[in-house]
Amino acid sequence: MDRLFVIVLDSLGVGALPDAEEYGDLGANTLGHIAEALPLNLPVMESLGLGNVSAIRGVRPASAPRGAWGKAASRTRGKDSTVGHWELAGLPVEEPLPTWPRGIDPAVIRDFENAIGRRCIGGGVASGTQIIADLGADHVETGCPIVYTSADSVFQIAAHEEVVGLETLYAWCETARAMLKVGRVIARPFTGNAGAWQRTANRHDYALEAPGTTMLDHLQEKECAVTGVGKISDLFASRGVDESWPTTSNDHGMEKTLEILQGGGSGLVFVNLVDFDSVYGHRRDVRGYRDALEGFDRWLGEFLPLLGQNEGVIITADHGCDPIFKGTDHTREYVPLLAAGPRVRPGNLGCRSSFADLAASAVHLLTGSSSWRGAGESFAEMLVADTVVQTNPVKER
Repeated sequence: MDRLFVIVLDSLGVGALPDAEEYGDLGANTLGHIAEALPLNLPVMESLGLGNVSAIRGVRPASAPRGAWGKAASRTRGKDSTVGHWELAGLPVEEPLPTWPRGIDPAVIRDFENAIGRRCIGGGVASGTQIIADLGADHVETGCPIVYTSADSVFQIAAHEEVVGLETLYAWCETARAMLKVGRVIARPFTGNAGAWQRTANRHDYALEAPGTTMLDHLQEKECAVTGVGKISDLFASRGVDESWPTTSNDHGMEKTLEILQGGGSGLVFVNLVDFDSVYGHRRDVRGYRDALEGFDRWLGEFLPLLGQNEGVIITADHGCDPIFKGTDHTREYVPLLAAGPRVRPGNLGCRSSFADLAASAVHLLTGSSSWRGAGESFAEMLVADTVVQTNPVKER
């Protein structure tokens, strides 16, 4: 292929993995539970074979699918966005990144306070919106950063844009990144007043650099362009990305992806649509998640007919975040694989043993060879047909 779009619907799991019980996630099923809770209309993804991946209420199995379908399991020890994307890029993580299940280690907070010369507030395991509701007024009064974590390997710093300023918040995050081995340090800016705080789109993720070669590195070595949309560049500490387009929302990400498609070019376009996770999954907003899925499906119906003959798209996810399951954290789930394009052969890709199969396949498709030496097994030969396949969108039922 000349160009491949990989679109990550952040947190769209399709059922608990066999080891989900180890993570407290037995019974989680992000997409399945949303479909059980509310009517779900996804005619374009249904036509590609989404209903063939697993039983989804309202999404029928396709008898003559227009795309290829399957699902993938994770080999990584962990379930956050950083390690999920690393595995999608061909680098499973065998040793889990550090977490603070009972709150951030007081010694870590003390060292961070000494480094920035300011006291911190918070420090526990918390929902971002809730901790701002609880401590926002204290922060505005004192200027002390709010620090907190979650079940993931993260150190999050929240600060009011008009009290602290983005430059200072980002500097604090860079200081924390240099000190810590967690997967991500995340800047969480907000605005507003007590009772009406609003997190802004100026979030920034400072990721730990991937501990090995990813498909992004490999493609660059092969002089194959890599474009990141959304938080892709953040998740890979900017390594392996030639051009990055940060986004403020799913809609912005889809608009930018369509613009890139229409602008022509070649190589890998790696897209993350984060709202599914950050806005709907973590906040347990089932209706919002459903509406966002239907919005993506409508957009996909516009996107597919514009793909060139030697272009394709693979749609997947990086973990689950079941808004109906207990708690507000990520869930340990299979992720879907849907592929489409004029030369994509419809069929069953099966249950892949690792997210890394996507990396092996992407490298194979884009370089025309099986030069990939990382984890994963390529399904490229199952995917590509010699004849052009119809990819016109399906009308909404």
